[in-house]
Amino acid sequence: MHLGELVALAAQRTPDKPAIIFRDQAMTYGQLDQRVNQVANGLLALGVKKGDRVGLYVHNLPLFIEAFYGVQRIGGTVVPMNPLYQPAEIAFILNDAGAKAAVTIGAFYPKLAAAKQEIRSLQHAVAASAPSSNGAMSWEQAFNAAPATPPPPVQVQPDDVAVICYTSGTTGRPKGAMLTHRNFISNCQQMNAASRLGLNGDDVVWLGLPLFHIYAMNVAMNLAVMNNATMVLMERFEPAAAMEMIAKNKVTIVPGAPPMFIAWANLPDTNQYDLSSLRYCGSGAAALPVQVLENFKRKYGVEIAEGYGLTEAAPVVTTNVAGPVNKPGSIGPAIAGVEVRLVDPATGEQVGVGQVGELICRGANVMAGYYHRPDATAEALQDGWLHTGDLATVDEDGYYYIVDRLKDMINVSGYNVYPREVEETLFRHSAVADAAVVQAPDPYQGESVFAFVVLKPGATATEAELIDYCRANLAVFKAPKRIVFRDELPKNNTGKVLRRELRDEAARIVNV
Repeated sequence: MHLGELVALAAQRTPDKPAIIFRDQAMTYGQLDQRVNQVANGLLALGVKKGDRVGLYVHNLPLFIEAFYGVQRIGGTVVPMNPLYQPAEIAFILNDAGAKAAVTIGAFYPKLAAAKQEIRSLQHAVAASAPSSNGAMSWEQAFNAAPATPPPPVQVQPDDVAVICYTSGTTGRPKGAMLTHRNFISNCQQMNAASRLGLNGDDVVWLGLPLFHIYAMNVAMNLAVMNNATMVLMERFEPAAAMEMIAKNKVTIVPGAPPMFIAWANLPDTNQYDLSSLRYCGSGAAALPVQVLENFKRKYGVEIAEGYGLTEAAPVVTTNVAGPVNKPGSIGPAIAGVEVRLVDPATGEQVGVGQVGELICRGANVMAGYYHRPDATAEALQDGWLHTGDLATVDEDGYYYIVDRLKDMINVSGYNVYPREVEETLFRHSAVADAAVVQAPDPYQGESVFAFVVLKPGATATEAELIDYCRANLAVFKAPKRIVFRDELPKNNTGKVLRRELRDEAARIVNV
């Protein structure tokens, strides 16, 4: 099985079942299969063939799903891009990937057009709802006029690269993780085997995470299609509208990220939402503060199961639903078919229960490597093990707990401080809505703890008050030396805090 077959197989099983509900309009699996065929045939007519890379610069629209599977159906490779990217970022990624074609929408096309002259390999740009006179071929011209019958069969192998997902580049230029059909299919099968999830054709999956990101792409979209579930697609996340959508469509599965659950936990008048259909809420992409998990459960009566993954693992490595119970603060045990170890970053030796070590993993879901990056590949993949750079502990039941990123650890006078521990403490203060902790240069201690805090609407707190609160609940060297209040924290589309940006800001503040 490969990704190009998923929609066709679903259409054979249940052609009249809703595959996508978008803006209250349903598209059946049979209709989706025909539209995927049109994209595939349209790409073939443009000269796109097996192995060619196709950039996908589209936000959460049915067009993304149609284009994604259309590329897969002819054996091409999808290069998904964040809709917030600017021309220079688009040019870098499509150049690095050697993309032959790019698909977008009219509203985004000006940015792609501005990047086109820098993209040496790009031969075709297709934009939905855009006049052909602006340099792009319209979606209607390229795809809607193409045959809706299956394209000529192509031999796709399990180890062919299906998607090149570019990492967020928090430590430099983004790297393209090469994910194969085997990686994607295996991770879906591994999730299907998770003892307490058991996704099936009766499920309705809310899809509000950005589709260009590996989390929504595989854990939500591919997994839903593989199991003939219905996807309720949300174009842009808005907390109250999302809750209304979940209640109205009797959603059963909600994959989310911490900013979503934070926003939902702070919504007023929550009794108006009937969430009785929900059987699973999962959080990933970033650490979920325990306080938020507890507030959400208290407010809605629904438990959140936290998991852990990364782009390079397609993405799921561990999840609470792989174990018999949810443990707050834990990312759960390893999923079926994935091996996980914790090792000393310096020696590579495995550490024991309760000890901090770097989380490494291996399985059929782990990437083939970084595109055109042999040195980075060799650093990440060692003897078949993916080195994640994340520090964790494991308990006697095999449940893992992320401590922090290895590169985010703060060294205060020789003592290790893990930002997440300080953030969890700040979250317990009644006035704090959001918090992020980074290191700042310090002439005496080497590094000091620096916090950025967002207060709840109407709440008040001073810097001194929050520092004293931390000192009352943490060792003194772990307490922030400085706290800066902000209206919001800089985050990417999946809710991961842009720590490099905050570290730079902290360094500028302490050096003033």
